[in-house]
Amino acid sequence: MKPPLHTGKRLSASLLIAMAGVVGMTGIAGITGAAQAANPATQQDPAQLKQVALDFLTLQTSGLNGEVQITVADVDKRLNLQACDALNPYLPPGSKPWGKVTLAIKCGAPATWLIYLQANVQVTADYYVTANAISHGQVITMADLSKMRGDISKLPAGVVTSPEQAVGKSMQMSLTSGSILRADVLKSPAVVQQGQSVRVISTGPGFQVATDAVALNNASDGQVAKAKTSSGQTISGIAKNGGIIEIVY
Repeated sequence: MKPPLHTGKRLSASLLIAMAGVVGMTGIAGITGAAQAANPATQQDPAQLKQVALDFLTLQTSGLNGEVQITVADVDKRLNLQACDALNPYLPPGSKPWGKVTLAIKCGAPATWLIYLQANVQVTADYYVTANAISHGQVITMADLSKMRGDISKLPAGVVTSPEQAVGKSMQMSLTSGSILRADVLKSPAVVQQGQSVRVISTGPGFQVATDAVALNNASDGQVAKAKTSSGQTISGIAKNGGIIEIVY
């Protein structure tokens, strides 16, 4: 007996229906995936990154004297970063928080990624230049200083921003009138001088011992000074005002 002619047609129809179902399910899955990828809730908000950078730099410059103006560049729109619950901003080692700044922001969870943002930190403050020519070894007085105001982020590192940083200190080099005054060209006066009788104070947990000695070198406040005691022992400590050498155990 010959098989019915319509059997093949029924199988083909069933196959087509099954295939249509698979295609339909695939299409729905594809649309759902696309919707999830485009869902803003799963992506990092660029505005938040800028705010994190601004807050971080504001904190870093909070101790600076003067008016601080911070501008953070826009985040690259081509980036597609997963939303982060633990943003960690920081400056690369050796960076300073003013002038042209490159700031890093690292995500720790739920994803791990790292981006860099550019920022400009302008600090307008008073700074000091020499009011006249100053020679090597000269002790600075207020008459030697002239106050200026400008963006100190564009000036050399260590620029003097208050008279207290310079008055009473001596010059380690000569400068012409109008030169920017920096801390590294100034030397604090010696509080301990070689050959001077000094008081050595040793302190530690629960004790303090003082003895007399003779200084073996010149030292400014906070510098290391050496001295020889009456017993012939050579000791080292931190020079303090009043001819004192302090040793802390």
